[in-house]
Amino acid sequence: MNENVHSLLFFAIMLSDGILMTCTVRRVLPVGRGPIRRFAPLALFTIVPTMPSWLGDENPLLMLPFFMLVFFLCYGGPWFARGTVGIVFYELLISLNMFFDTTSRWYEFLWFERLPSMLLKLVLWLVIFLCVRRLLPGGQPVTLSPRLWALIGVLSLSSLFSMLSFSIWGILDFTTNSFDFVLGRVANTFLPFVFLSSLALLFAIALLSRHEALEIEHKLADMREVYYQSLKREQQQVRTLRHDMRNHLTALSGLLARNDAQKAREYVQSLSQSPALVGVKRFCENETVNAVLASKAGAIEHEGLTADIGVSLPENLPVSDPDLCALFGNALDNAIEAAKTAHDKRITVRARTDKGLLMLRVANAYAGEREQLNKGLFGTTKTDKASHGFGLAGMREIAVRHGGTLEANADKNRFELVVCIPLDDAE
Repeated sequence: MNENVHSLLFFAIMLSDGILMTCTVRRVLPVGRGPIRRFAPLALFTIVPTMPSWLGDENPLLMLPFFMLVFFLCYGGPWFARGTVGIVFYELLISLNMFFDTTSRWYEFLWFERLPSMLLKLVLWLVIFLCVRRLLPGGQPVTLSPRLWALIGVLSLSSLFSMLSFSIWGILDFTTNSFDFVLGRVANTFLPFVFLSSLALLFAIALLSRHEALEIEHKLADMREVYYQSLKREQQQVRTLRHDMRNHLTALSGLLARNDAQKAREYVQSLSQSPALVGVKRFCENETVNAVLASKAGAIEHEGLTADIGVSLPENLPVSDPDLCALFGNALDNAIEAAKTAHDKRITVRARTDKGLLMLRVANAYAGEREQLNKGLFGTTKTDKASHGFGLAGMREIAVRHGGTLEANADKNRFELVVCIPLDDAE
């Protein structure tokens, strides 16, 4: 094999390494916007695997700041998540480099003699990527609680400082031939342990994320059912009161016949406060959506907000009533909560079916800043973050389960939510 072929193969493996590692990280963290934020991680993961990194060398120590800088600037999510994932991937990559370079001392030979080690690294990264993709099939970045991120971060520091201690103390400044022999034996036993420990932390992140996703899914299902049952009880009360109107009118006539005007006024006043005597505005033909919109329109008016509602939905939709209730209810609850403190008090709601799609758009103003956790998901502004913040996550779960999409954007103190659900695939 001539040198040109060696060169092409070398750079092909470099690029493949970079692509695989970039794709693996994207399964864990959301990538930032812009070409630079997308290109920088690819460049980092393409170049670093080829740099000499033997045990005790200063290169691993010098690469750490650049490695972490890319993770903090080019990826999204909470800073502690970016820092923890950055350390885990740094340990995976550098421990692998240090193992091959220390045990074989390939840095003393021509660059193309590294091809066997590079091919083996490529196979390992392919296996890691396939395992992570299997554990996180949806492709959505993982979401863990701050406590779990902190726990994984602390566990990763043990391997990090152990691996870098040789570089920190400049161990190569006073090595001898006999010490080099011992150093090689240390690398054979110590560095594989660092690699496997970091790999275990990566898989723990994926498994814990799946576990939390299932817990959130169950909690969201319970919330949808509670929301729906509450709406059903309200509507049942209205129907019951309307059904009993004849009895109420008979009782009122009796009071008037006895000239008991005071009792009659009190009776009329109590009835006038009932929802049954307040005409329910028709927003659309679908009874569930209409009931939610009627209820939320009253809440919007009560909060001193303005509702701009334009909804055109048919009577029957291939989406379950609890899902419709949670979808529209959570969207309007979030809009009301945000618009209460905003200067612009208008909430815009648009929904219709067109070309086999159910489309919902809710727009409102908000005050302050919104923390974007993942793509399209924003943190709650309430103090008790553990008990809130499920609205957008619940709506996204409904949309994805029905084969649809949810997009949320917060820009210039204006929030917009757009949900699209294909009706043919809806359950």
